[in-house]
Amino acid sequence: MKTEAAATSLDVAVCQLTSIDDVDANVQQILGLLSKLETHPPDFISFPENALFFRLREGEKIPSIALDDPRIEPLKAWALRFKSYIHLGSIPREENGRLFNSTVLIEPDGRVRDVYQKIHLFDVDVAGHKPVRESDVFAHGAKPAILDIRGWKIGCTICYDLRFPELFLQYALAGAEVILIPSAFLVPTGKAHWEILTRARAIESQAYVLAAAQGGKHENGAGNVRSTYGHSLIVDPWGEVLETLGDDFGAHRVLRATLTKERVESVRRQIPMKNHRRL
Repeated sequence: MKTEAAATSLDVAVCQLTSIDDVDANVQQILGLLSKLETHPPDFISFPENALFFRLREGEKIPSIALDDPRIEPLKAWALRFKSYIHLGSIPREENGRLFNSTVLIEPDGRVRDVYQKIHLFDVDVAGHKPVRESDVFAHGAKPAILDIRGWKIGCTICYDLRFPELFLQYALAGAEVILIPSAFLVPTGKAHWEILTRARAIESQAYVLAAAQGGKHENGAGNVRSTYGHSLIVDPWGEVLETLGDDFGAHRVLRATLTKERVESVRRQIPMKNHRRL
């Protein structure tokens, strides 16, 4: 685990969940994964989109979760204990009367910050699935966000943002060395596009990609079931998949890797894209 001084390496964990429409149950699932990291706490721990609430019933009201919600307290305790950053890929957050799909960061001192609001909302009609209109529930976020974590520039995205390379270009031009893609991909779109897109964004941005995913069957015991693709990934700036969960939806849902600035710099020296841009 590194100090707050600028670090040439960053020890990260990417955690896969099967969240449901029960905040308390999801917190317990997260705590179970955090306990697996206790012997060697990482600097940065990333969880997927819909980490604390995953809607299973059509029309189900999505609650706004406050930053001071007491159910987040156990997660703050682990951040303090580990002296690590815990990245909740997204939770529903209300601001000025509008609901956003928001990334929340728990800092090593226990502070909780709302750091990014999903820009591109998932309004699609995929064959074999009911149409989805995320914009019926959430408002669009308006701007990119870069975190400064122990001297590393980390760009924020959420799920469907992955399909819009112009957002990733902004992060690349700003010098982001890591980009977060917490997600909850449908199974058919995941099979067709997930790995291709995550690797492409890493190659284009010449940055690490941490892609924490929802995966498996989401069941709440009331007959409501949804499925997500999973296959959480850590990809390096060359586009190499360093770690993946593949089809593993069992108890082992944590990926670990050590990111190095030397690797980012090496890739950018070999192919200096930033110097070659003409448009």
